[in-house]
Formats: sequence, structure tokens, C-alpha cells
Amino acid sequence: MFITFEGGEGSGKTSIIEHVYNHFNQTKTIIVSREPGGSFIAEAIRRLVLDPENSGMAYQTEALLYAAARAQHLDDVLIPAFSDKDIVLCDRYIDSSFAYQGHARGLGLDYIEKINDYAMQFLPKLTFYIDVDPEIGIGRIQSREKYDRLDQEAIEFHKKVREGYLLIAKAYPERVVVIDGHKPLEDVIAEIIDILKRVI
Repeated sequence: MFITFEGGEGSGKTSIIEHVYNHFNQTKTIIVSREPGGSFIAEAIRRLVLDPENSGMAYQTEALLYAAARAQHLDDVLIPAFSDKDIVLCDRYIDSSFAYQGHARGLGLDYIEKINDYAMQFLPKLTFYIDVDPEIGIGRIQSREKYDRLDQEAIEFHKKVREGYLLIAKAYPERVVVIDGHKPLEDVIAEIIDILKRVI
């Protein structure tokens, strides 16, 4: 079962995934990966695309780099895991490209689908979108030592990202589950694990 986790900055995805992994690890074969990245070449692309020094990167270049990292990640990690793991958890996947580049950057969802044709053949069984007001989310990450290129975008950009995610949730209601990320983290984790228990 391929399960992805999506959300804006400060949504708590990483902590949530860690708890989900720990909960099911005793009874299921499970793997955790992330995007962009997850494998050697994909991680190299991650460093390039998120480096704050690359502030002049064109939107199309950004979208294509994410698509390239995703294709590599699929071949190196995800597709092999689909055949020998019970559960595959991934921190971000194609919905991030829809929300960030397709909607917030204005490239359009059709464009993102075209350049991610390979990934569209491997959509998740279930996607949890952790919905958090961008101003609250950005406030949560202010203690981070390092901001990446997207963290540094203006708040209006992050609001558009949230709009994009909510549009995707409406477009794929059978796949995307919207979780209220304003609740205490332990409540969010419990809600997600409860849903997964019923699905798995």
C-alpha cells in the first residue's frame, strides 16, 4: 500500500510519518522515503532545487527538476518497494508539484501531469493532506536553523500552495484525506493511524 503525506511548511508531516512508521513497524514490512530525494541522484537534485542560492531558478526548471527527481526516486526506491513491502510511506509526492508548481507558480495542473506522466502511473492508494494555515505553519518553523528556497517565499505564495492542495483534495476525494493540522499533534497522529487501521 502506497501512502503519501502532504502539507505546507510546518504542517508536522515528518513527525506524523515517524509515529505512523513506529506504529505499524512491528506487524508490517514498511519503508519510509521522501521527495524530492529518497535516493542518491534524487537527493542531488533536491540540494539543487532547494538551495537558497538558486533564487533565480525559472518556474519551469523547478517543476522539471522535481519531475526528474520523482522519476529517479520511483525507479530506485518506490517501485522496488511496491513488490516487497506491505506499506510504503512517502513524505510528499506528485501532489506537491500540483500545489506548489501547478497552482502557486501558475504553471497549471495539465502541465504538471504531462511532465510527470511516469509518476501518474503510480498514484498513491491514500494521501493525507495536513491542512494548516500558512501563517501558523511558517511560525512553527521559525526555530529551524536553515530555511530552504521555498521556505523563504512570501506568505502569499504559501497561501496559494494551500489553495492548490484544497483543490487537489476536491479533485481526488477518493484518494486525498484532509486532516485538520491545527489540532494537537497527538490527536492528528491518532486520527491518521485510526484511518490506516481500517484501510489496511
